Amino acid sequence: MGDSRNPTRKPRPASRPLRRRLSGRLRPASHLAPPEWLLAGLRPQSAPIPWAAVARASVALTVPLAAGLAMGAPDYGALVSLGALLAVAGRAADAYRMRILTIGVPQFFGALGVTLGTLVYGHGWVAVGVLTVVALVSGMISSIGAVASSAGLLLLLDAVIGAGLPLPQPWWKPPLLFVLGGLFVLALSLLAWPLRRGVPERTAVAATYRAVADLLEAAGRTENAKGNTYDAERLAVTESLNHSYDLVLARRAREHGRSRPLVRLLAQLNVIIPLIEAAPAARLRDRPLPAAIPAAVRELADAVAMGRTEGPPPAPPDLPAPDDRCARAVDTALRHAFAVVHRPDIHNDPGAAYVGVDTDDRLGRPAPLWVRARRGGRNILLSEASWRYGLRLALCIGLAQALVSLIPVPRSYWVALTVTFILKPDFGSVFSRALLRALGTVLGLVTSAAILAAVPLGWWDVAIMPVIAGLIPAFSAKGYAFQTAAITPVILLISDILNHEGFELVIPRLVDSMVGCAIALIVGYLLWPESWRSRIGHRLADTVEDTAEYVRSAFVYGPDQGERARMRRRLYRDLSVVRSEFQRAVTEPPPTGTRAAAWLPLVVAVERVVDATTAARVRVDYGAEPPTPAEIAGVERQLRELAAGVRSSEVLVEVRTEPPPGDEKSVLAPLRQEVRAALAIASPQRGTDLIDRTS
Repeated sequence: MGDSRNPTRKPRPASRPLRRRLSGRLRPASHLAPPEWLLAGLRPQSAPIPWAAVARASVALTVPLAAGLAMGAPDYGALVSLGALLAVAGRAADAYRMRILTIGVPQFFGALGVTLGTLVYGHGWVAVGVLTVVALVSGMISSIGAVASSAGLLLLLDAVIGAGLPLPQPWWKPPLLFVLGGLFVLALSLLAWPLRRGVPERTAVAATYRAVADLLEAAGRTENAKGNTYDAERLAVTESLNHSYDLVLARRAREHGRSRPLVRLLAQLNVIIPLIEAAPAARLRDRPLPAAIPAAVRELADAVAMGRTEGPPPAPPDLPAPDDRCARAVDTALRHAFAVVHRPDIHNDPGAAYVGVDTDDRLGRPAPLWVRARRGGRNILLSEASWRYGLRLALCIGLAQALVSLIPVPRSYWVALTVTFILKPDFGSVFSRALLRALGTVLGLVTSAAILAAVPLGWWDVAIMPVIAGLIPAFSAKGYAFQTAAITPVILLISDILNHEGFELVIPRLVDSMVGCAIALIVGYLLWPESWRSRIGHRLADTVEDTAEYVRSAFVYGPDQGERARMRRRLYRDLSVVRSEFQRAVTEPPPTGTRAAAWLPLVVAVERVVDATTAARVRVDYGAEPPTPAEIAGVERQLRELAAGVRSSEVLVEVRTEPPPGDEKSVLAPLRQEVRAALAIASPQRGTDLIDRTS
C-alpha cells in the first residue's frame, strides 16, 4: 500500500514530559562547561612573545649547568641555575637603568633569605618561627613598590628553599651561588645597554604618539581602522602614557644633572598632552577628523622613535584648514607638537620638560637613600593594609611549615613555595591563582614526567634546558596558569640534578602543590571575609569625588592649565587602578565576581565624564561661551552625590538627585548628558526615565 503518512501534516509536538527529559539530557553538557570567571584566567592573553627574554632565560639557566658539569660540581651549577630561575621568573623593566634595581636589588634580599633558611635547616619549630617572621616582613614590604615587592618575594622564596633543602656547607656558599645566578641574568639583560641607550624610553614615547593617532582616528567614528572604539583607544592612551611617564621619570630620578636626551624625551611626552585633551572635543563633532591628522601624528611617532632632531619642517604639511572650534584645538595642538618634536635646541629650554609634570617630579635630585628608606619604613609600620597582608601571609606560611614539620612530607618545601606564589598579596586574586596554579602544575607535571623518564642525568640535561627554560618568559606573557606549567619542568629538572630521584619527584610535587593550594584557599582566602568583597566601589567613589573637583577647577578661577593637565592625568591613573581592581575581582567566584562586573559600565561612564569636562574646557579656550556658576555647581553637586551613593554600598544603589539647571545649548550640555548616564547606571530602577526626561 505504500507509506500512509501525510507529508503535509505537521509532526506532533513532543509531550511536555518528553521535552523535559530531552532538555534534561542536553543540559548537563552546558553545566559541565567551566564558569566564566575561571575561563577568564585560562584564556591565553594576546601578548607578543618577548624573544629577548626567551634567549636570556635559555642562556642563563643552561650555562651554569654546563659549567657545573664541566668542573665536576653539578650541584653547584644547579644552585646557580636555581638562582637564575628566580630572577628570570620576574619581569625585567624596559629601561636598562631600572633593570639594575628590579633584578639586582632583590638578589641581595634573596641572599639574606637563603642564609636564614640554611641556618635553621633541620631545627624543627625554630624553622617554623623564623619562616613565619620572614613571611610577615615579606608581606609588609610588598606595599612599598614593585622593586620592594620583588625583593620581598625573593626573600621568602629563598628562605623556604634554604630551610627545606640540604644545601652545601659552609653557610655562605648557598647565598653566593644564588646571587651568582641572579647577577648572571642581570649581566645578560644589560648586554645591549651601550648600543641601545635610551631606546626603550624613545620606543615607549613613540608608542604613546601612535596610541594618540589611533584615538584621533576613532574620534567621530564608530571605530577606527583597527576596529577599536573610541573608549578602547582612550584606555590604550592612558596605559601607554602612564607607562611612558613611569619610564622617563624613573630614569630622570637617577640622573645627576640635566641629560639632553632625557629633557628632549620629557618635552616630547608633555607636548602630546594638549593633543590628548583635544581628542574629547573632536569626538563631539558629527564627522571624523581628516585622515591627514592621524597620519601626521604617526609621522611624529617615527621621528621620536628614531631620535631625529632635524629633518621635516616644524609645521606639518598638507593639513586641511580647521572648520570649527574642536578642529582648531586639534590643529593648534598638532602644530605645536611638530614644533617641539623637531626643535633641535629643546634641551636649552629650562621649562620645556616640566609642563604637566607632577611637582615632585620637578626635583633635580632624588631625596637621599636614608630619607626614602625612613619614609618607606614609616609607611609600612603605620599602614593597616601592610599589617593585614603580612599577617595573612605569615599565618599561611607558618601553618604550612608546621604541617610539614609534624607530618613527614618528601620535598616539604614545595608546600610553602606554593603558598608563597599564590598568596603574595600584590599578585591578585587568591582564589583564581590557587585554581590556576593547580591546573598549571598538573599540565607541567605531564611534561615533567616525560622529560624525567626519557632524559638521563648529565649532559642531556644541558641539551634539554635551553628549550624548557625559554618557554618560561614565552608562556608567562600568556597567563599565570601557563607560567606555572612552564616553570614546573625546569624546577623538577634542577631538583633531579640535586636529588637524583628522577620520575619519583613527580608524585610528591603534585601532592605538595595541592596541599599548598588548599592551605592558601582555606586559610588565606575563606577565613578572610575581606577577600570576598570587591574594593571597586570605594576606590571609584574617591575618583568620582576627584572628578567633581576637576569639574570645579576646570571652570572656576584656580589651577592653571598645567595643574589641570596634572589633575586629569592623576584622574586617569586612578581610573586605571580601578580597572586593575576590576580585572582582579571578575576572576573571583560569585557573588564577588558578579558584583564586580556590574561596576564596569560606571567606570566607563566616569571616564566619559572626565573627557566631557576636558572637551568643554577646550571649547571655552577656543571661543565658546563659558558656563554659568550655577551650571558648574549643579554638575559638581551631582557628582559628589554620586560618590556618596557609590561609597555607601558594595553593590550599585539608587542615587537620588535632580538634574542640574542649564541650557541644552550650553558648553556643559554634553557633560551633563554624561553625568545623567552615570546616574542612570547607578540607579537602574529609574535610569531610563531620567534620561528621557532630561535629554
